Amino acid sequence: MSQHYYSQKPEVSHDRRTINTVLRGKNLRFTSDAGVFSKGDIDYGSRVLIEAMEIPDGSAVLDVGCGYGPIGITAAHLAPKGHVTMVDINSRAVELAKENALQNGIRNVTVMESDMLGALEGRKFDVILTNPPIRAGKAVVHGIFEQAYEHLNEGGTLWIVIQKKQGAPSAAAKLEELFGSVEEVGKDKGYRIIKAYK
Repeated sequence: MSQHYYSQKPEVSHDRRTINTVLRGKNLRFTSDAGVFSKGDIDYGSRVLIEAMEIPDGSAVLDVGCGYGPIGITAAHLAPKGHVTMVDINSRAVELAKENALQNGIRNVTVMESDMLGALEGRKFDVILTNPPIRAGKAVVHGIFEQAYEHLNEGGTLWIVIQKKQGAPSAAAKLEELFGSVEEVGKDKGYRIIKAYK
């Protein structure tokens, strides 16, 4: 378990690499490394979420489990008058996300180390985005949903991507219980995009 991407301090040797990609029409360059989620390329689930997510300009946005930053950095690009807070438990991912924001000229972000939303006490957001760490287990994933509800402003939205075979039905049921208003807004290759309204 100590070597998983949701470890606080990965002990695996560094293996830095560059990923050049286009997200929402913008050319972006990411540096990734061993010990972080989807180090070889931006994973398909994150891409599906990035294509679907709606970020009103001026929003306070939170990216939970940001990894090296593709979701949060794209959100910041889509809402230049807004501000995106990006959190991850993995210290290596946090450093990479900071570096990637800088190298892509994105200034309207704050990147922090946080176990789920633990470091964000008292803060509220208009939009929360997550590609949740399924391998960390259902208790962690559902904990993220519960904390997200507490940290959303009234009228805010939580966007998640989850594979059907990795628990989309139980995730949707949990969100229904918390939020009441839940909608599946997209699906692609077994991935479901679920949007919950507060």
